[in-house]
Amino acid sequence: MKAAVYTKAKSGKVLEIKDLPQPVPQENEVLLSVRAASVNPLDWRMKAERPGIDVAGEVVAVGRRVAHFKPGDAVFGAGKGAFAEYVCASEAKLAAKPAGVTFEQAASLPIAALTALQALRDKGRLLPQQKVLINGASGGVGTFAVQMAKWMGAKVTGVCSSKNVDLVRSLGADRVIDYTREDFTRDSERYDLLLDNVGNRSLLSMRRALAANGGCVMAGAPKQMWRLAIRVAKAYAWPPFLRQKFGFFVANINQKDLAALAELVEAGKLTPVIDRCYPLAQIDDAIAYVEAGHARAKVIITIQ
Repeated sequence: MKAAVYTKAKSGKVLEIKDLPQPVPQENEVLLSVRAASVNPLDWRMKAERPGIDVAGEVVAVGRRVAHFKPGDAVFGAGKGAFAEYVCASEAKLAAKPAGVTFEQAASLPIAALTALQALRDKGRLLPQQKVLINGASGGVGTFAVQMAKWMGAKVTGVCSSKNVDLVRSLGADRVIDYTREDFTRDSERYDLLLDNVGNRSLLSMRRALAANGGCVMAGAPKQMWRLAIRVAKAYAWPPFLRQKFGFFVANINQKDLAALAELVEAGKLTPVIDRCYPLAQIDDAIAYVEAGHARAKVIITIQ
């Protein structure tokens, strides 16, 4: 099978397409014929030889302890090394593909949409009528977060660049801030929750944008997590009368929440947004495009 593999070179890691043996599923795994995968920051930040996690495809074979899937089922979820023609994935990290969506749309969901859902619902504990600001509202996590926050009944403000203002507004944001013209940390508005998908603001500046009892959730896994941990520790060193909360967050990929995403998509409450698609042969270009910060929403790898 064809698969994307990082190899070492004098210039650093090089991503190549190689011929590898087709994997064999373990007893609790499913073997997928990959139809689509999506690009995430983890794909170049992690040291894994085989990049790719988000996946959508068709079940080819199942391990002896797999109970929920059979050959021919269309599924989506997480599988390590997903930029390949075939990949094995744990049954616990897969769900049935939502009806009426393409494999490309389904592949855009796992990490980004789960991050949005769990950051707002679990970490941020967002309530109806609360004010939430989403920094990086036009990105992979942000486009899902805007829609989910509206579905949860919140008053949503999205922050993005000029070219993405219309997109963020079309997703349901009540207010859109163009960061090239306005600094949300110096605005008079105060928010109950700030979901930061960018990491380009100091905690002190974000504190100014929060209500007295507000909270800030920093989504994703930064390259230097220890620096973020220090920033959060400093936040809690502020005077005791300040009750604002700060924390970072990484999604937990699980079948229950993947199924919840599928229900939202099927009900028309969540719509995946795709920037562009690349064939597997152009995976290096796709990752470079996302890493350079040019992408909005999701970038997809299609596999024939």
